[in-house]
Amino acid sequence: MIFVHKIFVAGHQGMVGSAIVRHLLAGGLQAENLLLRTHAELDLTCQADVRAFFEHERPAQVYLAAAKVGGIHANNCFPAEFIYQNLMIEANIIHESWRVGVQKLLFLGSSCIYPRLAPQPMQESALLTGLLEPTNEPYAVAKIAGIKLCESYNRQYEESHGTDYRSVMPTNLYGPGDNYHHENSHVIPAMIRRFHYAKLDMEANSALGTQHSVVVWGTGTPLREFLYVDDMAAASLFVMNLDKAVFAAHTTPMQSHINVGSGREITIKELAESVAKVVGYSGEIEFDPSKPDGSPRKLMESRRINNLGWRPTMGLEEGLALAYNDFLINHQ
Repeated sequence: MIFVHKIFVAGHQGMVGSAIVRHLLAGGLQAENLLLRTHAELDLTCQADVRAFFEHERPAQVYLAAAKVGGIHANNCFPAEFIYQNLMIEANIIHESWRVGVQKLLFLGSSCIYPRLAPQPMQESALLTGLLEPTNEPYAVAKIAGIKLCESYNRQYEESHGTDYRSVMPTNLYGPGDNYHHENSHVIPAMIRRFHYAKLDMEANSALGTQHSVVVWGTGTPLREFLYVDDMAAASLFVMNLDKAVFAAHTTPMQSHINVGSGREITIKELAESVAKVVGYSGEIEFDPSKPDGSPRKLMESRRINNLGWRPTMGLEEGLALAYNDFLINHQ
């Protein structure tokens, strides 16, 4: 793999950004050619700070993996923060990339860009064809804006500046570096954390013979698709490095984003049982139908990237075991 001089990975401390860094280094990029900034070092929501950074560093490629993310609870409680911060991050990075002549940029979006009741599996063409899932609409609107920013800069500046900004839409991701916050995490890390501590509680109180139960939000019936984060990182590098003519042949200027999924779906109930098995929790699992389910089904149509030559390699149970091991090492 051939690398340019400087590559900026925005959001390198997050789950996806850190996986992209791992894959860039594994592919031969020298550490000194990586541009990495923590939030304390660079506030991506501040246009002046982002402009100064790009003026000074002038990267040749940008992976835009930075975002404010969270589960249903966080999206419901902080909608203004989710739409504002994500819009500002995207607008600042994409515009300042263009200002200093960055020709190649990859924007990472989300499967929530598609309508709540989009035909399944969700194709790229489903974008902007219906109402979004209310629980994460602000976040989804921001991610849609990121896609359209990339497309708009390509349409206006491809001929004059060589602008080639691409977007990938991952399905639900999990793995090393995930967020295990007790309120703001996504479903897999939330389950790992809760089943782990329930297992410890059972072990500590085994002599008492008490019943143990973990309550999972919703009915357990929604179907979800999950992708291991290192598969997503591999897909990101794959799409970034596609020949421009090949990429153009599989996309259109007004629909240039590419879905990235595993192609396999599982109910939340089955997922809970799988996580419990990996963690070693043997107590009861209950479901609380008074809590929101979110979309009834979310399966990505990933035929476009599959036809281009990429497929995932990690199975769910193996991936869950690796994620749990990361939790034990880094997040207890």
